[in-house]
Amino acid sequence: MTIASHLTELRRKHETLSEKVEQAQRSPGSDALKIAEMKKQKLKIKEEISRLSQH
Repeated sequence: MTIASHLTELRRKHETLSEKVEQAQRSPGSDALKIAEMKKQKLKIKEEISRLSQH
C-alpha cells in the first residue's frame, strides 16, 4: 500500500468516525464512554495522517 492510498484510507476512517460521533452526540441515550473512545480514535488517526503527510 502506498503512502497516498494509506492517507486516503485514514481520511475516510476519520470522516466516518466524525459522522458517528456527531450522530451519537445528537442521540439522547448515547454512551459518553463510547463517544470519548471514538474521539480518541479520531485523534489517533488525525495524528497518523499528520505524521505521514510530513514525509
